[in-house]
Amino acid sequence: MELATINTKGQITLPLSVRRQLKLSSGDRVAFVRDGEKLIITSDPVSALKEVQASFRGAAEEAGLYSEDDVVRMVKEIRAERQDDPACEILKEAWINAALP
Repeated sequence: MELATINTKGQITLPLSVRRQLKLSSGDRVAFVRDGEKLIITSDPVSALKEVQASFRGAAEEAGLYSEDDVVRMVKEIRAERQDDPACEILKEAWINAALP
């Protein structure tokens, strides 16, 4: 764990070890993502998204998904399988309640 102090301008200096882990240098942009009570600092979200996309390269073909119609068909199949699953109904209710103000 690393600590940083907020200065009078509301700025912090990221510790060197954090900058190295995130491969950050002067002028780079970071994103702050809230996760419950945590605040996550991540490197440029566009770069992070590109890394995730690269890690999934070929996964659609392995799953037999070659077109949008294939994806729609798969989603419908999964929904049909889960329609009678009580656990899915509980998750659905929790999601709806979380979305309410």
